[in-house]
Amino acid sequence: MNEDVKRIQKRLQEVIEKNEDAIKGFQKAAENAEDQGIERYFTGRIEKRKQFLVQLKNAAVELDLGDSDIDGSTKGSMHRTWMDIKAFFSGDDDEAMLEEAIRGDKAAIEEYNEVLGDTHVPARLKEILREQRDAIRNDLETSNVLEDFR
Repeated sequence: MNEDVKRIQKRLQEVIEKNEDAIKGFQKAAENAEDQGIERYFTGRIEKRKQFLVQLKNAAVELDLGDSDIDGSTKGSMHRTWMDIKAFFSGDDDEAMLEEAIRGDKAAIEEYNEVLGDTHVPARLKEILREQRDAIRNDLETSNVLEDFR
């Protein structure tokens, strides 16, 4: 495998890991949500990110992008622990969870932009990555609106 393909594989694995972290984080947020509407919002985000994983893995079957388990990263695990602590000490768990979702979405958008900036990523993958990034941007705007209402 040449170096360009290895780099693309590594970068896509990072995006997949970021989405796995998001799934686990949204699960944690849904568990901590007090409002049923906020809980449903996070549950919808979980399903969307699972779709992202399927899209990425199906678009690059020739690359080793991991199995179907949703593991996430050590950093993501630490972040979810922080979410639990913040929810425990916060007077408004829903707002705290929305703030963490906003922070996570901003980091995901940065990750997507970095991968999209790589000139060696095939066009069909770039199209999928752009669509996913734009969906995350839309979710970020929704999270901001929901947080403003709180």
